[in-house]
Amino acid sequence: MAERDAGIRIEGQRELRKTLRQAGDDLEDLKAAHKAAAEVAAGGSKPLAPVRTGNLASTIRAGGTKTSAVIRAGKKRVPYAGPIHWGWESRGIEPTPFLADGAKNTEPQWVELFYQALDKALKKVKGT
Repeated sequence: MAERDAGIRIEGQRELRKTLRQAGDDLEDLKAAHKAAAEVAAGGSKPLAPVRTGNLASTIRAGGTKTSAVIRAGKKRVPYAGPIHWGWESRGIEPTPFLADGAKNTEPQWVELFYQALDKALKKVKGT
């Protein structure tokens, strides 16, 4: 019968697990970074929204979750936000991607927010 290896021992394993867990907790703080990034992109989108009454631009809002930044437009009283943004070929509505363009135009600003948030979280991991 062959003798089995006892395994591998890692020095500082407990501390490594603890700091990685803390970094994971800090990544939950990305919710705030997502919200801030979405606010920057939403701010860049408002001036690009087509204006007839001003209702469409007034419905642009930002949201952030643990995993994403979201820009929304429209609501019950302004149900046409989607067709205006994406277009509706059968109705002769050309796309006006004001949300996508606003996000693209402000990309350097909101990407920097993510870098700062990730850097802050990673600095808490010992050994970096």
